[in-house]
Amino acid sequence: MRYREKLIFLLAVIILVVAMQLLLPGNPELVRLYSQYVFRPYQSLRNILFGSLPVSIGDLLYTVGFIILLLVIVRWVYFVVRFRTYRHHLWHSLIHTGTAIGVLYVLFFIGWGGNYYKPSLSEYWKLDMNTTESRHFLFAYDAWLVTQLNKLAPEYQGLRFREVDKRAQQYFRKYTDSRTRMHGINAKASIFGYFMQYFGIQGYYNPFTGEAQVNRFQPAFMLPFVVCHEMAHQSGVAAEDDANLLAYALGTVVPDPDFRYSAYFNLWLYTHSRVRALDSVRAAAHRDRLNPISLAHVDTLRDIRRRYKSDVGAYSGFLYDGYLRLHNQKEGIRSYNNVVETAWLFELRRKHTAAGLISIP
Repeated sequence: MRYREKLIFLLAVIILVVAMQLLLPGNPELVRLYSQYVFRPYQSLRNILFGSLPVSIGDLLYTVGFIILLLVIVRWVYFVVRFRTYRHHLWHSLIHTGTAIGVLYVLFFIGWGGNYYKPSLSEYWKLDMNTTESRHFLFAYDAWLVTQLNKLAPEYQGLRFREVDKRAQQYFRKYTDSRTRMHGINAKASIFGYFMQYFGIQGYYNPFTGEAQVNRFQPAFMLPFVVCHEMAHQSGVAAEDDANLLAYALGTVVPDPDFRYSAYFNLWLYTHSRVRALDSVRAAAHRDRLNPISLAHVDTLRDIRRRYKSDVGAYSGFLYDGYLRLHNQKEGIRSYNNVVETAWLFELRRKHTAAGLISIP
């Protein structure tokens, strides 16, 4: 009887998970209702509950979860070794674990996962993607970004994480129509910051607590872009290339040299890698025009990657790639790079459109 009750509950959870996966894709009205009546109020509530706390609750939950997972695995090993005596315990434990994973996925989907089925920012902003088919736009954009960096580098100062977080909150309130911006949207320094270096992680959004965590050990010139990227997730932007685009759009519109420099520098990293793959000679010529400050920043990133390079980072990248593909991001981890096209189109449109609030679906 206990087996049957537990299996029925597990089956109900599985059916609910499958139903959520099938209902939202291809149903824009249902996605809109999810965003307006589920995610936004839930995210605002989480911002209010956890935003003012100095420590990341999400980090603590992940730590506890990791410890519980280790204990469960140890129990499974013990049950397997003494299978005849503990076979019923093993089956019960497997059912409990499957049910717990299912419930967690339901909570994940309610608190965040539905956002993956929103229209992309390029669609929402009506950017004409057909104008980026030629590779020549890459060369033009790369050269243009070098020019912007050369203009801004003398004004760049470098801000501490807390100051970046404070300014980013103000800029989201002033320059975007984010529906969650008035309820404690902010970023926190992750307690895993040192270990994130080895995984190559700059920041992450916790779908259970709605918190934006950032690796505070990364260089100051990366922080404004990364913080805005994670706050974009708090505003309901799920796709990584869209979060990059929003961080770029916000970072380049504010009258703040550090934010503008960080936005242009990060986009140049994406763009320049694409140009180098197509035409290494042209890429080298563009790089030679770069100012000494930006060149030093490039060297800093190269040293960091060399220092913390490990197989762990490669494995974590593989797992994250699979996660993104599972949630409507067909290009997986490579989707980050798509911001090159959309940012260029955003710049072209900005030349002919009056400035206004940055609109977020």
